[in-house]
Formats: sequence, structure tokens, C-alpha cells
Amino acid sequence: MRGILVAAFAVLALAGCTTAPLKPAGPAAVGPSAQAPPASQGPSGSLSFGDLPGWPQEDHLAALAAFRQGCGVAKEPAMAEACRRARAETAADETGARRFFEANFQPEPVAGPGLLTAYFAPEYEARMSRSAEFSAPLRGKPADLVMLDLGAFDPSLAGKKIAGRVEDGQFVPYPDRAAIEASPEIRPLAWMRPEDLFFLQIQGSGILTLPDGRRVRAAFAGHNGRPFVGVANAMRDKGLLPDDNTSGEAIRAWLAAHRGPEADAVMRLNPRYVFFQTLPDDGKQAVGAAGIPLPAGRAIAVDPGQHALGELFWLDADAPKLAGAFPTYRRLAVALDVGGAIKGAARADLYVGTGPAAGVEAGRVRHALRLYRLTPRPRS
Repeated sequence: MRGILVAAFAVLALAGCTTAPLKPAGPAAVGPSAQAPPASQGPSGSLSFGDLPGWPQEDHLAALAAFRQGCGVAKEPAMAEACRRARAETAADETGARRFFEANFQPEPVAGPGLLTAYFAPEYEARMSRSAEFSAPLRGKPADLVMLDLGAFDPSLAGKKIAGRVEDGQFVPYPDRAAIEASPEIRPLAWMRPEDLFFLQIQGSGILTLPDGRRVRAAFAGHNGRPFVGVANAMRDKGLLPDDNTSGEAIRAWLAAHRGPEADAVMRLNPRYVFFQTLPDDGKQAVGAAGIPLPAGRAIAVDPGQHALGELFWLDADAPKLAGAFPTYRRLAVALDVGGAIKGAARADLYVGTGPAAGVEAGRVRHALRLYRLTPRPRS
């Protein structure tokens, strides 16, 4: 066991946060401020709701519904109490919902320049047998994949997990994408287009549609523990895509047009590999790390080392870096998911929903973010 622990610490740098399966509320209104009741003021010297850009234009009733849906996962006592009050709240209009937030929370800025991206639950065609077009196997979780919880060895590492396998009595890193794809899959769950599988792995879950009309949910089952590496910058630097068009749809179109060794080489720049399980499609939104369906447009993935699931945030995102993007995202959102590429305090990944339209939107979100945490006000 000591040998396993030593090896585990050696490969800790390879570990990523568990990426759970995976918007479509539209972007916040842009334009002149609407008339609204004055925002409540915080204690002297503190931030008030009136300081939050876009707060008067928010759909507070929709935000309250999303908070009620997700706040039950909160562990911190003050947030759990705020959740109980939200679920008992009888507000039935905008004014009442807005007053609830202003009476029960205090906005606090999260330090540092931030970044907002987005993700979605895609819908892709699949087949139950291989063909030239559908040549990528959807792989289930391998029997030899072991997730090692380091907290069992050192309490200070609680919540830290690494993926690997045991070889000759030693715990070693699990193979990367290239090595996994080079190994045959005897019992694939389905067959997909390679570029579709690549994007399904990035999003963490999705819906597969079969020729006979059946719909199957591909749900996250595990990953190989390797770090997530985005391919957009590499494709831009290689001149494969222009600077302002490295959106998800542009990347996927390029991979489809260059299917084969060229596309494979690009995808293998990302060593992280995600495994799946197939479940009946229940028609609900994807489930995140919090274990509940994600409210589209109101759920974000965060860095679990910085924030707790169930926390409430105000997003103020603008200055999009990609062509065709919505200009601003200003809204309340609940932390209900985590992701291997989501690192840092002022970093958020917005879930925008299911299907092609959500995919187009998600692929264009790369905005400068100012993030505010809404902390429960102390009760007198």
C-alpha cells in the first residue's frame, strides 16, 4: 500500500476534477436600464445590489426558481438556511423575487480577472455497428481504472482523487488518449463519428439518436485522470483556424472535414479521455456533479477548490473574444457542477441546455468575467 501511496503522490499533478455530465435561457437584456425598485444597500463600505451591472434587468423570478431547484445541495449552514427560506418564499412576481434576494444576500466581488465559457448537452447520431463514418467506439468505464481518494491517506488531501491502474503491484497513471484509442474496444456501447465523440467527451454527457428513432443518454462514467488540454489555441497557432473563429462549431467543422489522421492528431493534443455509461433518455436536463438536473442558463461549473456546490453567484460577462457571440451575460447562477478545465476563483462555465442551438451558443462563449458571490446575510 505504501508503494501505491508514493506512486499516487507522484501522479497527483495529472489529476483533474471529476467532470460530471453536463443554458437555454437567453442572454441578459442589453440596452438602457429598465425602471425598477431601488436596490438594497449593503453595510457601510460594502457592495450593494445597485452596484451589480444589469441587476435591474434580471429575471429575478426565474433566478429564484433556479436557486430553489439547486440550493438543496449546499452544505454551509447559512446557505442551507437561505435555501429553506427560498423554498418557503411566496413571491409570485418580479418585485417579490427581487426583494427576496436583496433581503437575504450580500454581494461580494470575487478577486481577479475572470473568464466565462459555456457548455451544453449535445445530441449526436450513433450506430450500433461500425462503419467508415461511424468509426469511433463509445467506451464504457474500464475494469482496470481505479480512482484513488488521497483523503484516505492524508486528511489534508480530502476530496483529491487521482486516476490510474495497478501494474506489477504499482499504482501508475492511466494511459492517455492516444494510447487508449490505439487499443481495441471489444464491447463498445455504440459507434460515433470521431469528432462527435470528442465533443461529447468535452461536454461530459449527451443524447445519442439511433436510426430506429431510439434516444439514449450517454452519461459520464469516469475519466483517465489526465489533464484537459483545449485544442483551440493550438489550431489557431498552426493556422488551421482564424484568431476570432476558434468556436466549438468551427473546431468541430474542421475536424469533420479532415476526418482521419489529421483530425486524430489534433484531438490527441488533449490527453484526457472520458468514459460513459448509457441510460434511458428521461427527457430531463443533464445532471451535474451536484447530482441534480441542471437548470439551463442558470447553472455553472466552478473550481471546487475555490467554491462550494450550491453557492449563488452574479455573472457580469462581456467583451466576447469569438465572432458571433452574444455581447453580455448578466444573471444569477447556482454552482452545480465542476469541470477539469475550470480552474481559479473567477472562472465559471455556464450550462446552456441541450441540442444544436445550445451547442452553437456554448461554442461562442469566451467572455471577460467579473464574478460576484452572493453570501447569506446574518439573521438578527
